[in-house]
Amino acid sequence: MKRHYLTLLGALLVVMATWAGPRNNILTLKQSITDNDIVFPESFETDTHEMMQNWYLQNYTILDADVENKAVGEVSEQEYIKRLAAMPTVIEMPYNQVVRSYIDRYIKRNRTLVEEMLGMSLYYMPIFEQALEKEGLPLELKYLPVIESALNPNAVSRAGAAGLWQFMVGTGKGLGLEVNSLVDERRDPYRSSEKAAAYLKDLHSIYNDWSLAIAAYNCGPGAVNKALQRAGGQGKDFWDIYDYLPRETRGYVPAFIAANYVMTYFKHHNISPGLARKPLITDTVSVTSRVHFNQISHVLNMPIEELRVLNPQYRQDVIPGNTRPYTLVLPSQQVYSYIMSEDSILAYRPEQYNHRQVVEPGGASVDNDDANYTYENRLVTEYHKVRRGETASSIAANYGMSMSTFNSLNGLNGGKVRRGQVVKVQKNKRVRVAKDDAEELMAQQSEGEPEHGSQAEPDDDDEDEQIDEVKKVERAAAESRRRGPQPVHIESPKPQPKAEKPRQETRQDSRQWQKRNERYADKRGRKGRHSQEDTYKQSRSSSKRGDSAKRGRHARAEKPAPTTDYNIKKGESLSEIAEKTGTTVDALRKANGISGDKIKAGDNIKIPGKGGSKKQAGSKASGKSSKASSKAGKASSKSSSKSTGKKRRR
Repeated sequence: MKRHYLTLLGALLVVMATWAGPRNNILTLKQSITDNDIVFPESFETDTHEMMQNWYLQNYTILDADVENKAVGEVSEQEYIKRLAAMPTVIEMPYNQVVRSYIDRYIKRNRTLVEEMLGMSLYYMPIFEQALEKEGLPLELKYLPVIESALNPNAVSRAGAAGLWQFMVGTGKGLGLEVNSLVDERRDPYRSSEKAAAYLKDLHSIYNDWSLAIAAYNCGPGAVNKALQRAGGQGKDFWDIYDYLPRETRGYVPAFIAANYVMTYFKHHNISPGLARKPLITDTVSVTSRVHFNQISHVLNMPIEELRVLNPQYRQDVIPGNTRPYTLVLPSQQVYSYIMSEDSILAYRPEQYNHRQVVEPGGASVDNDDANYTYENRLVTEYHKVRRGETASSIAANYGMSMSTFNSLNGLNGGKVRRGQVVKVQKNKRVRVAKDDAEELMAQQSEGEPEHGSQAEPDDDDEDEQIDEVKKVERAAAESRRRGPQPVHIESPKPQPKAEKPRQETRQDSRQWQKRNERYADKRGRKGRHSQEDTYKQSRSSSKRGDSAKRGRHARAEKPAPTTDYNIKKGESLSEIAEKTGTTVDALRKANGISGDKIKAGDNIKIPGKGGSKKQAGSKASGKSSKASSKAGKASSKSSSKSTGKKRRR
């Protein structure tokens, strides 16, 4: 009986030993697992020649062109195990044949790719670390994008996953990322890193194991849950369910371990680190208008490739800031330039880069009605930020300006500028301007002028009036060209009966009278500046001006000056309206009972017509002048009567 019990006990011990044996060798399983049917991630197929054309790598990093010809640096399995164990990581990094196959792929067949990723990591790794640190996650997770996208923000997988962290469209939208025709935030390094860190944190809270969380990031929690059920339930890790996972996911965790190894021990395999040619310090600015990269590139004089590298989320080079505020990443030294030049950026070729809001079928669009506009070469003022090594003379020469013009434009005395200073420059530029009515106005004025070849000598007052009118037309045309396109054209008021223009005698008038006196004296063989006939003309002209001033006062007292209605447009001020309509601010205030300068867009105001406030102001001075002239006329009437009689007899 005793022997029977001993036999049963021995059999039970054998069964227990057989069952417990494999469970005591889990670490051995992790280190001894083999797989001859490995599927490498798509990132291993990255075209290194295309990636070398990356603008950031070309301008901000220094890479070793001879990396493929250097010795690989063979390492024993024991050394691999030692190095993996020495890495300061929270996530377990075991060694086995699958991990070794991925390490060999990196250090032997993808050496150039590793060097390029080391160069890109100078810019992207701080972004990843910031997002992971914010969620309290292990920082070694920053190497997940290495196997996901090879640090290419524009990478798109065959399944449609995009961006550095390779989100599918549904996953990205589920995490709150915007994906449409213009914006794809899966490609945004900042936004996608924040969402990836939050997603990894949620996966770890489900499995409480980082190897399973990383596997679920690749194939989804559903596939991992199925593998766990097939492997016998909870309490198992990635290596326990290895055979039940999709083929690509089987190599995902080993590839992650290999990426951590190669990005840590690249020097031991004669792969040079990516060195920074110059630091890239960036900042962001909020954009609240629709703007194209070409507009920013032209005005700020920066390569459009740099804008694309820093802002890969804008798929068509368009920031739709008119729908909601968007962020634009720029080099920190360009942020201030953008803020100062935002109006110039938005005004650069808006007809080419802005969408038409209203279009009439079969006709021209409301916003781009080219019938009302023309293109001309104009001298425009822009802003230039002084770079290292630039001087005032070199900047002026670059824009075809003289030093005197450059100094005058910027208020400089010695012509000295400093690095980082923003200065004004001028250059010829083809601009879109509104077609004004200056030519039509000049044609109307020319109707009252004498025909060419006429021998009649015009009266001095009429000649001065014609000169004044021509100057007004020229000033109106110049002002229209300076303002550029205007949204609305003001119709000229209907012509009113022309009243005699009161004027005050000026120094120019005296010189004209002197010349006429000399011509008159030479004609009759007399010398001297004044004759009796000249005195008679002066008195007659003075009395004429005095009578005209009196008639003007009586006319104003009897009938108010004619006015026209004008609708105030958005952004217009009293001074601008006065310039457009050929009047003064005081006249507008008086005609509309306005005391200050505040006006409201959409309101109607009255515009004084010809004979309005400008001439009313002049008539008071002319009235005083006419009184003085009439007294002078009376005093000289006696002395001029004889010469008058002689002139009449002749």
